Amino acid sequence: MKRHAIGVILIVALFAAVLALDPHKWTNNASPIRSVDTVDAMVRSVQWNRVGIYLVSIENGPSVLIKDKRPHLIGSRASIERVTRDNGSVSYRFAG
Repeated sequence: MKRHAIGVILIVALFAAVLALDPHKWTNNASPIRSVDTVDAMVRSVQWNRVGIYLVSIENGPSVLIKDKRPHLIGSRASIERVTRDNGSVSYRFAG
């Protein structure tokens, strides 16, 4: 039993961390959208597993991760939207 204790502790800690982060996500989604701005960006990479997780470089700004079910070519220019909510959170999504 003692040899499995470390694994059990890690799994419980991971599960607790996931539960702690999800309410923040739910709060952001429940907050009304204040503004949506269109921004030019370039798709840098993608990891695909039922949904694509794209690394996108914003012109004159940082790189962000965006989930999308639609395919986007690596190296292509894309219009993305910067969504600002009333609670101050900012997220990005592909336009359209």
